[in-house]
Amino acid sequence: MLQAYIRGALGRAHHEILEDDGSYYGEVPGFEGVYANAELLEKCREELEEVLEEWILFRVSKNLSLPTVDGIELQVRKVG
Repeated sequence: MLQAYIRGALGRAHHEILEDDGSYYGEVPGFEGVYANAELLEKCREELEEVLEEWILFRVSKNLSLPTVDGIELQVRKVG
């Protein structure tokens, strides 16, 4: 489920070439603070995925809500 969530979130990503230096900028709408910048598009995508994974782990560790992606809701539940 986590992989599908990440794939779905990255499917929303927007990338653009920055005019000032020609590097690539990417962000995931609805995921505040999840963005990356790199000289190559593939590197930008890789960094964006890493930032997204860290963002998810941070929010889970703080018991913060996560956006629903493609019908997938990640929730932290207390066990036993």
